[in-house]
Amino acid sequence: MMPPKVSLLKITETKAITNLYENNHIIQDLLVPVKSLKESILKFHDAVQVYPVWLCPFNLSNDPGMVHPVGEEEELYVDVGVYGVPRVPQGKQYNAVRVTRDIEDFVAKVNGFQMLYADSYRTMEEFRQMFDHMLYDKMRDQLDCKKAFPDVYDKVNKRARSH
Repeated sequence: MMPPKVSLLKITETKAITNLYENNHIIQDLLVPVKSLKESILKFHDAVQVYPVWLCPFNLSNDPGMVHPVGEEEELYVDVGVYGVPRVPQGKQYNAVRVTRDIEDFVAKVNGFQMLYADSYRTMEEFRQMFDHMLYDKMRDQLDCKKAFPDVYDKVNKRARSH
């Protein structure tokens, strides 16, 4: 039997479980350019000190869609995954929103991407800056999807989901 999908677990958990995970656990996968890998690992170490760290190289092509490198050429990225209980200095409490926002800002600064199943606290404007919505918006308009389906931001943003 395969383990359940994270998305299934998220929609079936109670508010108490959600709060427990949010305040004591991190699940993040972030695509960063390989040229920023060392800086990324140091950033995640400073932020959460969760080990082992998942590292998976990924050749990001410059195809149409929401995720592609800044330039015209394909570029090597690395999926950096951190899953577990963050270590914080004694006497301090882990602040998931602050830490995740800090990591998200760093990833945006290095032209990286946050995987869309991880918790996100970005504003809609910040989210749209990280992900290229040109084709997405065109297809939503062309196929009249706005009435039937929520925007991708509303599916992945922690605050948008809780309203």
